[in-house]
Amino acid sequence: MKKLKKVSLFCVLIIFVLLFIYICYIDSIPSSIILLQGEEIGLKPMFGLNIEVNAKESIETSFQEESEISDKIGKNELSLNLGNIKLKDISVTTIPNKVVVPGGEAIGLKLYTNGVLVVGMSEIEGEDNKKYKPYENSGIEEGDMITKISDKTVTCTADLITYVNECNGKEINLKYVRDGKEYETKMNPTKTGEKDYKLGLWVRDAAAGVGTVSFYEPQTGSFAALGHGIIDIDTEEIIHIATGELVTSNIVSIVRGEKGKPGEIRGSIENGTTIGSVYKNSAFGIYGKLNRGTKFIKSNAKEMEILPRDEIQTGKAKIICTLENNKTEEYEIEIQKVFTNNNTDNKSMIIKVTDQKLIEKTGGIIQGMSGSPIIQNDRFVGAVTHVMVNDPTMGYGVFADMMLKQMSES
Repeated sequence: MKKLKKVSLFCVLIIFVLLFIYICYIDSIPSSIILLQGEEIGLKPMFGLNIEVNAKESIETSFQEESEISDKIGKNELSLNLGNIKLKDISVTTIPNKVVVPGGEAIGLKLYTNGVLVVGMSEIEGEDNKKYKPYENSGIEEGDMITKISDKTVTCTADLITYVNECNGKEINLKYVRDGKEYETKMNPTKTGEKDYKLGLWVRDAAAGVGTVSFYEPQTGSFAALGHGIIDIDTEEIIHIATGELVTSNIVSIVRGEKGKPGEIRGSIENGTTIGSVYKNSAFGIYGKLNRGTKFIKSNAKEMEILPRDEIQTGKAKIICTLENNKTEEYEIEIQKVFTNNNTDNKSMIIKVTDQKLIEKTGGIIQGMSGSPIIQNDRFVGAVTHVMVNDPTMGYGVFADMMLKQMSES
């Protein structure tokens, strides 16, 4: 009898483990997938699961016949089923593998937030010389985006200052966004010795940086840059933007990278000319559209096909970047490792600078080179994203297909 109980308990445990594995697997499948034409969905088969197109035509329970989806340009609405039970809806958008023009030009970026970003908090000395914390118990934290005060839209720091002072010390309603969700709270501004009102919040409404253009599409003028996002220096999070500008940049100096000390390209964008607009700041780069007629778009530019990740080879390749005289140059590198199955971050491959001319100038990969296009066999592979601090000749690159997919997402 005891033996039977142990067997039953073991069977129940196995069932719970299997259910947990199924739930984790189903949860790991995104509700929205973007594919390049001909690319496989990449879903690993699991017993009992099947995919159906528009809940009618079965594809294959083992997910192996994926060409019906990946070869058809456009959107397919699928369902993930366990037998006849629908578990999840999946939207798959297949985009064409486009021809692009590699960049390599040093540029400047100006990003503007949709509201004001809270980057810090501090006590306020009131007109009675006492210390106050108007933000205390409000729920607001660093990294939140204040979008409205008393139903008035906040677009910049100046708006925030104006609306807070207009309250004359009365309680105000604030709306703010955190992780895509909107919240509401109340605060009582503190009157200072200067007769103005403050909340004790340090905020920012813009950010700027220098980087490198990765590529642009000759037909649409859409561009990608950096290969990684611009992060707020205080919150260390990706800045959620409303708009942005792509501007010309002048390289002022180069700080050579050393072990444990990243180098950088120091550039000026103060007198830069606006050559495009930015609509997206993501973990996989900056995306936007070049202005019509800008000299940045060259009539004789060399167009390249994108090299699919499964065709990237370890070995010789090259990067294009600008280090002086606003002139792009090619430098030899070596692709040492390719993480073909990586879809989660921008560290898709490990690269090593082998060009002695570049090593003498920069020590290897330095800040500001992020976005430099990687070329192999006259095809666009991806872009430089990070340097390895302990060895500036080593770094990471992001796959071209991931950047193209990001460009296609709204």
